[in-house]
Amino acid sequence: MKIFIWILTILALALIVFNSTKLNFDALFEGESYTAILTIIAALCAIILLQILRLSKKIETLSKNRK
Repeated sequence: MKIFIWILTILALALIVFNSTKLNFDALFEGESYTAILTIIAALCAIILLQILRLSKKIETLSKNRK
């Protein structure tokens, strides 16, 4: 599960980098730039959720070891 979470995090980071190259700062909320912004926000949300999942799994294993 750890490897899967890290692979998805790296893919989300790659999406952020790729979509940041698509941004047009002259017309940020039009056309392809708008789609790139939405994709960057979605990738950031995915990274946050994956890190929450990683931490919850870590807490779960720590609580099991204490019992």
